[in-house]
Amino acid sequence: MPQAQLPLIPNGNTYITELLSVRKEAGNVVYFNGMMPVFSHVETDKASFKMITAQFCVNGYCKQMDIVRAFGVTQISVKRAAKKYREEGASSFFQPRKSRGPSVLTDPVLQQVQALFDQGKELSEVASELNIKKGTLSKAVYNKKLHLLKKSS
Repeated sequence: MPQAQLPLIPNGNTYITELLSVRKEAGNVVYFNGMMPVFSHVETDKASFKMITAQFCVNGYCKQMDIVRAFGVTQISVKRAAKKYREEGASSFFQPRKSRGPSVLTDPVLQQVQALFDQGKELSEVASELNIKKGTLSKAVYNKKLHLLKKSS
């Protein structure tokens, strides 16, 4: 017959559930199941926080609202973390974010555009000639990736 576990929580801890609690000490966050520490991370480590709280929710140790109440985070952030944990696993929290690279203005294209600018062509001419959006070229000029020739009056 299963035996009930007393909800023993160390002094100074914040309850997440009757058995789960958390404590901040010396820049670290320590999570407890009863009296036993189960995980810890540096206070500023957001990836570890999201991973462990998502793991608690997905494994059924607490509800998402328990995390929201205990830490004052948004409900949607907990939902997203739980979904990420379910679909991609714990390692997904520690991988660099996927981002797109420069899909249009690659180095060869930038060189070609700059060569046309150096010939004295206008931005709109170059955009239509190379089939690149005018706004894309304007942003590159603004970000100093390209430079237009100054007109002499």
